Amino acid sequence: MARSTEATSGDEGLGDRVPFLARLEPEDRRALLALGRPLRYAPRSTVLRQDEPSTYVLVLLHGWTKVTAAAVNGYEALLALRGPGDIVGEAAALSGRPRTATVTSLEAVTAVAVDQERFTAFLTASSGAALSLLTLTTDRMHKGDQRRLENAALTVRERFAVLLLELARTHGSRTELGIELCVPLSKQELAGAIGASREMVQRLLKELREREVVLTGRRTLVILRPDILRRIGHQG
Repeated sequence: MARSTEATSGDEGLGDRVPFLARLEPEDRRALLALGRPLRYAPRSTVLRQDEPSTYVLVLLHGWTKVTAAAVNGYEALLALRGPGDIVGEAAALSGRPRTATVTSLEAVTAVAVDQERFTAFLTASSGAALSLLTLTTDRMHKGDQRRLENAALTVRERFAVLLLELARTHGSRTELGIELCVPLSKQELAGAIGASREMVQRLLKELREREVVLTGRRTLVILRPDILRRIGHQG
């Protein structure tokens, strides 16, 4: 199946992001990476664990990860996708508190781990890098507010359509059939992104398949009719 990866840009979101490394000046980028040690993770490996002590931050170089948080009742919410150039674990490293989310590799991932003390010293020495991290944090908070508003204002069906469109825009690859999502997300992970149950997502996907809006396989999804998704999500 022929495919061509589409360029992506925009605000920080589930997939849309301006990664931390891209925000840094070249000299700061080189300095930060030189402080760390390389790490590799196999697909579906735990990269960082919720509630564990923070001793380092990770700068992702290759591969995609998911950021999740587990509620007391066991429900797991998908908070974000982080990929090449992104930084994870920085909030806990700066606050000294336990990690608030789990990061899991969705595919093979390579990263650079920078010890907490070295990272804080790096930010102290570079006001530009510190400002870049502050604007990144602000962007993430703004997108989080937008998602909470969507969850309150839209139905589950509408939220799912909006999610698929966002993933198509940020992680879509054009094929002969349509736009294939390049990040392998399970039904449970899709459900966790919109605050729904796996069963609800399964029903919504069945409806969309019957309407020939999407094609699905094991952790694969191709969007055939984004125009219908836009109508469902009230985006045009």
